[in-house]
Amino acid sequence: MSSTEVLILAFLIGVIAGLRALTPLAVIACAGYWHEFLHGTPLSFMGRLPAAIIFTVLALLELYADQLPSTPSRLAPAGLITRIVTGGLSGACLAAAGAQTIALGALLGAVGGVVGAFAGYHARTGLVKALKGRDLPIALLEDAIAIGGAIVIVSCF
Repeated sequence: MSSTEVLILAFLIGVIAGLRALTPLAVIACAGYWHEFLHGTPLSFMGRLPAAIIFTVLALLELYADQLPSTPSRLAPAGLITRIVTGGLSGACLAAAGAQTIALGALLGAVGGVVGAFAGYHARTGLVKALKGRDLPIALLEDAIAIGGAIVIVSCF
């Protein structure tokens, strides 16, 4: 895989983090554990069993919490900062796995996190309005896109 392809994937995994902050980390940690693509990198801890378990549990809790009406907007400071951080870590992991500069992967993942957060917010609110306020189908669709997208991106490694 070329360096450009790795860096594009680092950005795209950040976009997925903008949709669901913890899903990319869960997919990366599980894939890193099962396929050892992070072995020997500075981020190899992400490919260990404890990381896979912790991030999977956290991602499942996030998927549940997103369905609750009391969940704050992803564009609120805490939600946006979380997506920047998790997008950055996700991008860094993919850059490390692809033998690219971790800092550049982190930057692209963080930028992707911002793009995904804003694009996801506007797409979701627009679709919910089109469905006359029915949020659950759109939330579940967004979950499926985040999970499927993360799996497709990480499977490139």
